[in-house]
Amino acid sequence: MPERFYGVRHHGPGSARAVVAALDEQRPDILLVEGPPEADALVKWVADERLVPPVALLGYAADDPRHAAYWPFAVFSPEWQAIRWAAAHGIPVRFFDLPYAYRLGADDEPAERPERPADPIADLAAAAGYDDPERWWEDVVEHRGAPAFEAIAEAMAAIRAESAEDPTDLVREAYMRGVLREVRRTHANPAVVCGAWHVPALTAKVTAAHDTALLKGRRKTKVTFTWVPWTYGRLASWQGYGAGVRSPGWYHHLFTTPDEVVTRWLVAAAGVLRDEGVPTSSAHVIEAVRLAEALATLRGRPLAGLAELTEATRAVLCEGDELRVDLIGRQLVVSERLGTVPDDMPAVPLARDLAAQQRSLRLKAEALERALDLDLRRDLDLGRSRLLHRLRLLGVAWGEPADTYRGKGTFRESWRLRWVPEFAISLVEAGGYGTTVVTAAAAKVAEQARAAESLADVTPLVEACLLADLPEAYPAVLHALDTRAALDADVAHLMGAVPPLARTLRYGDVRGSDVAGLRTVTTGLVARICVGLPAAVTSLADEAAQPLRDHVDAVHAALAMLDDSSLRERWLEALDGLAGSDRVHPLIAGRVTRLLYDADRLDAGETRRRMGLVLTAGTPPSDAAQWVEGFLAGGGLLLVHDTALLSLVDEWLAGVATDSFTDVLPLLRRTFGTFAEPERRSIGERVRGGAVAAEPAPFALDHERAASVLPTLATLLGREIHHG
Repeated sequence: MPERFYGVRHHGPGSARAVVAALDEQRPDILLVEGPPEADALVKWVADERLVPPVALLGYAADDPRHAAYWPFAVFSPEWQAIRWAAAHGIPVRFFDLPYAYRLGADDEPAERPERPADPIADLAAAAGYDDPERWWEDVVEHRGAPAFEAIAEAMAAIRAESAEDPTDLVREAYMRGVLREVRRTHANPAVVCGAWHVPALTAKVTAAHDTALLKGRRKTKVTFTWVPWTYGRLASWQGYGAGVRSPGWYHHLFTTPDEVVTRWLVAAAGVLRDEGVPTSSAHVIEAVRLAEALATLRGRPLAGLAELTEATRAVLCEGDELRVDLIGRQLVVSERLGTVPDDMPAVPLARDLAAQQRSLRLKAEALERALDLDLRRDLDLGRSRLLHRLRLLGVAWGEPADTYRGKGTFRESWRLRWVPEFAISLVEAGGYGTTVVTAAAAKVAEQARAAESLADVTPLVEACLLADLPEAYPAVLHALDTRAALDADVAHLMGAVPPLARTLRYGDVRGSDVAGLRTVTTGLVARICVGLPAAVTSLADEAAQPLRDHVDAVHAALAMLDDSSLRERWLEALDGLAGSDRVHPLIAGRVTRLLYDADRLDAGETRRRMGLVLTAGTPPSDAAQWVEGFLAGGGLLLVHDTALLSLVDEWLAGVATDSFTDVLPLLRRTFGTFAEPERRSIGERVRGGAVAAEPAPFALDHERAASVLPTLATLLGREIHHG
């Protein structure tokens, strides 16, 4: 036959070298490559030096981007090198696999596919006596100087003769043969680069009528294609990519390193360890090279492969430390190299807008996770924060808030950034909401607000509008918030809405956001909570008391952030009413008493009196323990400094009857277990020593010295502080 077939292993560096050498010899007049024909118009970009692998062709259904597929290419992929060769020599290139539009439109795919080798190379390796297919492939292909296309094609033919036919493969190969017939009519010297598995089917004598019958009746779906960045981590077979390889970083090294492959690899491994502070000398590298080459000689291998290098690395460089071996595996063997695509690559408008913002904000997409600390007082960092929050709303979680991300609402945020290729399709899906990141995020938030069925669904959106700076979404969110709040009579739900609203009101000015419309809604919510709270905390079961106590704490802390004395006063008056009621659950009653004490609504004497009334013989021990738990939740420093309160708790505990003590102990252990270790130690020392000291002298505040720090405090808080 006039054409020549080059059956390859996808992403095999030895195949890549062999294909380039064979093309140099053949000098074809057209190149056919296994791939989606709809991407033919994108082949020209391979000649652009700005398209740097690993990259992938992304194809998706135009009317439903959730249906998408990727065709990845690495620098060591035979198909990539073949296309690069064709571009350099002015040879036309066509993808000739079954169109992706046919695959999406197929409605006759079998429910179960017949058995066939998932990896034919594994069968060949087993036949040669190898237990590792990658190691066999390295020995017979990657470390050979001459191509082995004919031998591999014969081996594949033998395997296919013993395997059940795959209907999907039959349809794909029927289409490929049709393209070959078409090309033969116009070109005398075509070259075909495809997976070795398909070569026997493409060279078989099959009639055009047979192939036409297989393809008859298939529907097409409108699809769109573009190039997107890819990573070696996604290329690795353990990520679920069927044509992947376990060690793309190693294959990259094999393809790009012309000589001293073993030495250069171990030097790079030593560099990884040095970057982590592990002392690794030149002597380590020399000994590791000797060991790897000795192992290869003992095993009869033409060159030390990854198995020998890993064993030498483990024994010499890592000294048996598996954590260090894993580190080298992640950074070298697999690698998280991320490809790049030109800025003017055809893409949805949303992706182009994101690329522009990444450049202006100096935020580079990287495959390796990195930390990013932001100071929101700087315009650059504020812009970065808004972009990351907007992307999260669109389902593009490029940045994940760190544990210390918001704290108590300071000017700082901490993020963990990591870009993954799947974000490309997420941007396509989000493109339906708008052509820019900000308009798309606002539209999606507004849609979520309109679809919200409960108050709990709406309140996170309020804070999202603040963090992402989406004033266009506020009207829809505020309307939904007002509507859901009016319809929701559950006090717990209303209380759960207050903290995010308070944070939005408190820190909106830090971000330069207009949040005036929220104040009326928040005031109305607090008013309804104050009215409904007495009934909500009455006759509570123990299981319901704990979450309601948490809600009380959250609302109390939220209102403390607001510069609204009237709102806070109304809340404290509601707590006053609860503290004096004997119908309130003891856990709530104890907590309310502590909050009033901390707010100077109860003095020390009154607080001791109320505790004394609870810690009497007439109160069931379990109720008293719950009251103490509520009162002391959050820290035991109060008992350290107020010996009278400590004496009350000590005397009550000593008087608990033996038969009740086992019921009380879990509650007390839970309470005191939350105290800091120094607090527990101080309380224990006081109780053990029997010290019931007199009340300490009142602390004398030097008002003049205190006032001297107010200007600095005002600068830190970003607001004016008034003092009398």
